[in-house]
Amino acid sequence: MRSYDLHVDLSRTGEPGFRSRSTIRFTCARPGASSWADALPRRVRSAVLNGRPVEYDGAGRIPLPDLAARNELTVEADYDFSTGGEGLHRFTDPADEQVYVYSHLQPGHAPRVFACFDQPDLKAPFEISVTAPDGWTVLSNAPPGHPPVAGVHRFAATPPISTYLVAVAAGPWASWTADQAGAVPLGVHSRRSLATHLDPDVLLERLRQGVAFFAEAFATPYPFRKLDLCFVPEFNFGAMENAACVFAAETFVFDRAVTRYAHRRR
Repeated sequence: MRSYDLHVDLSRTGEPGFRSRSTIRFTCARPGASSWADALPRRVRSAVLNGRPVEYDGAGRIPLPDLAARNELTVEADYDFSTGGEGLHRFTDPADEQVYVYSHLQPGHAPRVFACFDQPDLKAPFEISVTAPDGWTVLSNAPPGHPPVAGVHRFAATPPISTYLVAVAAGPWASWTADQAGAVPLGVHSRRSLATHLDPDVLLERLRQGVAFFAEAFATPYPFRKLDLCFVPEFNFGAMENAACVFAAETFVFDRAVTRYAHRRR
């Protein structure tokens, strides 16, 4: 694997789905061999391998015949939002009708968002961009490369990561950050209607302590350029440690008195 360029278009807020375009650059040890890419779209708009069109089989695979030593595959497709926390989950806050979107790509679900080789050991750098409505904050695995232009948020390239660790969270998040010279930039995020129930200073300090603890315990510096913690609605796990962009269930945001055990578990 050489690289992924991934663009996710969330600008069609009135539609039940979204569009993504992934460009995969990869090598083949035996030129002339065949393989496939994984994809689970509603509709493939185009799939082009090394300048020639290829066909989606309708069952989760895009066949890749007669591979060269170096290859480029670009797939643009329409996908459905999830309501079960798999793929790209869309949530409308009943408190204020604000919309939030986040990914959950544990192995098997990345093809619900973009065409890829969904095999955890096939790691590659990702350059991710997202088109989002005005007023939305977009989070991903790397810091923004540039300020948004015409609704497009572009992020710096990641180190090589597995497809299931790719993260996108978009919406009008309430956000708090800590960015001190020489320290890993930190961020805490939640939907706006829960903002009054968070103690961001405590959470940011816990993140700082965690980064320092594991760097010392493993004698390895933290390998990413920032760390975000985002509390997401209707999450079907306790948390998912996406690279540099951790998603945690809102059950860890206490909007009422809870037991000492609940605090300890958090």
